[in-house]
Amino acid sequence: MKVASSLKTLKNRDKDCQLVRRRGRVYVINKKNPRFKARQG
Repeated sequence: MKVASSLKTLKNRDKDCQLVRRRGRVYVINKKNPRFKARQG
C-alpha cells in the first residue's frame, strides 16, 4: 500500500479506483487490481 500526501493522482491511475473514508483516513481502493491501493497521510 502506498502512503501519499495527495490521492488525486493515485485515483486517476486506473478507472476502477475509488476514494473511501475509513476511520478518519482516506483510502484509494481497487477491487479488480489491488496493487493500486493507497492511503493518505
